[in-house]
Amino acid sequence: MGCKMNSNGGPEGRRFDVLVVGNGALGLSLALTLTRRGQRVALLGESHRPWAGSTAAGAMLGCFGEVTTSLVASDHGRAKLELGIEATRMWPQWLAELDEETGGGDSIKTADGTTLILNTIGIPEIDDANFAAIRAELVRYAEPFHDVDPADLDWVDSEPLSRPLKAFHIPGEHAVNPVALMERLESAFTTAGGTVITELATAVVHDRDRVTGVTLANGDSISAGQVVLAAGARTQALLDTLPVGPRIPKLVSGYGVSALVKTVDGTSPSSVIRTPNRSFACGLHVLPRGQGEVYLGATNVISSEPRDIAEMRDLVFLLQCAHRQVRRNLWDSHVAKVQVGNRPVSVDGFPLLGDGGMDGLWIMTGTYRDGLHLSPLLAQEMTARILGEAPRAALAPFTPVRPPLQAWSRERIVEDVVHHTIAIGYEQDWKIPVEWDGWIENDLRPATLSWAEEIDPEFTPPPELLFLSRQIPDLAKILREYYAASREGAGAAAR
Repeated sequence: MGCKMNSNGGPEGRRFDVLVVGNGALGLSLALTLTRRGQRVALLGESHRPWAGSTAAGAMLGCFGEVTTSLVASDHGRAKLELGIEATRMWPQWLAELDEETGGGDSIKTADGTTLILNTIGIPEIDDANFAAIRAELVRYAEPFHDVDPADLDWVDSEPLSRPLKAFHIPGEHAVNPVALMERLESAFTTAGGTVITELATAVVHDRDRVTGVTLANGDSISAGQVVLAAGARTQALLDTLPVGPRIPKLVSGYGVSALVKTVDGTSPSSVIRTPNRSFACGLHVLPRGQGEVYLGATNVISSEPRDIAEMRDLVFLLQCAHRQVRRNLWDSHVAKVQVGNRPVSVDGFPLLGDGGMDGLWIMTGTYRDGLHLSPLLAQEMTARILGEAPRAALAPFTPVRPPLQAWSRERIVEDVVHHTIAIGYEQDWKIPVEWDGWIENDLRPATLSWAEEIDPEFTPPPELLFLSRQIPDLAKILREYYAASREGAGAAAR
């Protein structure tokens, strides 16, 4: 039987086989998988999980709904999609094992499948294109789906100007309650003999090129043969304490706001209802949470630092989108809880998974919107690597120590920025003369290209980072310094 320790619990001086820093869905899943394999594992993280993405997530168990034309336009994007497909296949057994190890209880599954809607809010270059791309990938990978007449959509009652034009249902992409999931993961972990340490790590301890543990906020230190950094957006603060840090893409936060709402009529949909991804974000999605409660999600704003308080503009935008685009009587419902989460976003847009470039150091983050969904697969794959076994999935494209990944051309990224910027206006119901969006595009395109060249002559960040770096000086500084360090490192290696 494992245990929980706080600052008075006395873990200092005890040595573990593996220390997992970060107690979100990824960290918990890895810690449990390692403990099942007989490892002495300590899981480190504050119990209320400040800045985490998992606790504020919709926890959709699927990858096809996240497909965009940009994702499948690069080899790295397709590699990420195929990891997601494999993870989807693992979830039924993963949940069954958790039920067996924790005694089960109420089901943590909250939604039966996912319904994609294409409505009148979006713009063709994004919504129509992404809707078509999702269908194309479902066909490519032989994933079942079926069309739904918008008039027959369960629970959808949008305002007329936001009505759905097309829809289809993916029966294999469900959702779970993330809080219940993490409670069950932690219970299984401690039952298997794992140790939970409810403290914040402030630095990684190392001896030359060997990582030996971490230092806690209370001054204690924890020693381990292997250290895994899975602390989401906060991982960057720990990487900054290591000499390997400059060789790894920087992490920023995809700050987001979601809400739990008690519906006025006590009803909820049976499935996930969502739009394609749009406006630099993850599309609008509404999920059932039981007992007349629904989850509304979620905004996405790149931030140089994790945030823990919602901005009014994001909450208002989210609530307006939900009642206009999905169900009008949500406007009369009660907001039970406002949630803030931080998705870990690498500055090249792809995950950081694997060997951290120092003996005993592993990194498991940068998964953006996909961490919870990928957690069973990544837990299995990282466990194999930590134990020196042959892995099954190809994580090599996402090795943490790497030059910046340039998945798309500068011209493609600039075009995405222009289209997503225009889409923000339409989603917020702007009123402009018919020809003005063309004039705005014509001004945005050269201005965005000029800004990309100011950031770096060679590397271009993903669209959402390029867009917001014009407004956030700290983000622009992070990008410039990272690209300069990458170029300097490449030059040193060549010499």
